[in-house]
Amino acid sequence: MQAEERGAALALLPIAATLAYYALPEWVQAQRLVQFVPQLIAYLGLALWAWRNTAIATRVGLQRSQWSAGVKLGVVMGLLLGGFNAFVVLHLVPFLGWDITFLKHTPHARVPVLMMVPWFIMGIALLVELNFRGFVLGRLAALEATLWSIEPLRRLPPLALVTSALVFAFDPFMVVTFRHLHWIAVWDGLIWGFFWLLTRNLYVPIVAHAVEVIVVYSAVRSVLMS
Repeated sequence: MQAEERGAALALLPIAATLAYYALPEWVQAQRLVQFVPQLIAYLGLALWAWRNTAIATRVGLQRSQWSAGVKLGVVMGLLLGGFNAFVVLHLVPFLGWDITFLKHTPHARVPVLMMVPWFIMGIALLVELNFRGFVLGRLAALEATLWSIEPLRRLPPLALVTSALVFAFDPFMVVTFRHLHWIAVWDGLIWGFFWLLTRNLYVPIVAHAVEVIVVYSAVRSVLMS
């Protein structure tokens, strides 16, 4: 039987840091280092939480036995979401009158393609999912599960799912870098989070995240850089 979890409330720190960021003056928000503070606090919280608990791989869903199933489901999810989001970015957003040419000047666009695909994208997916799904969502789910007596709500706690998706989508670096496109991260976060809660397998959102970004990045780059 797994030991009781300790320090789950540490997941509230990056949430508070994200809210605090939007209360800052605009000139402070514009500082790149300040934009990364919520993520840095999240990784610090993750480290403290991991230090206070045992069986970390099991708690976040990174057991070796989960690898194969996680990759298979993650690839399918990534391809489906990647195709859908590429359509949204390249067709729906311009149709609605919003600009996407700024994507040519994002930090991601400045990285050489052979570094971005797949290495940077895989590394980013691993760190982001460990943070937002494995730590933030997982710990919020552990906290919320104590509020419910109904097993489905304990298994799929809705407040934790929605909160983690919003914190992910409104991460300061995400908002500043992708502007109005950061809203795409809301449904990404909900879908990745739902499947993490359903399977407790972090390989699923890691692989789905990486595959989706590779699809969208490749499609957008081929259109904007041609």
